[in-house]
Amino acid sequence: MAEVPDAPDEMALLVADVFEAAGALRRSGEAIAAAEGQTQARWQVLSVVSDGPLPVARAARRLGITRQAVQRVANDLVRDGLADFRPNPDHRSSPLLGPTPQGRRVLGEITGRAAAAHRVLSAGLAPADIAAARDLLRRVIEQLRLQEGE
Repeated sequence: MAEVPDAPDEMALLVADVFEAAGALRRSGEAIAAAEGQTQARWQVLSVVSDGPLPVARAARRLGITRQAVQRVANDLVRDGLADFRPNPDHRSSPLLGPTPQGRRVLGEITGRAAAAHRVLSAGLAPADIAAARDLLRRVIEQLRLQEGE
């Protein structure tokens, strides 16, 4: 009779697998963004402000990274004409970051490349299996948030 592994042991293996997958996905994302002359960080910042301009601090919270990291990327995007800072009616000293038309075009190109990569990646995988994996990851994230007191 096969021994059933302990949940903590299985969780440790799941965490290791998630980190391995994250690294592979990060490398893939860098390659996708590089095809348009961008980095994954620039892609993420453009993406997070594409639904509407945000202050840098709020964009950083949504991305789960430091405000300083987003500020550096935002400054580069503005310098390259892919984003701009706009007045913030709610806070004069915290301008809103939003994509320019050129930034939207670049984001669209990157997003199209990512969609093609996702079609290749998901070939041979059942949609129900993908949905089940997503559900499990969301539950793990919720457990982590509860532990952190969020």
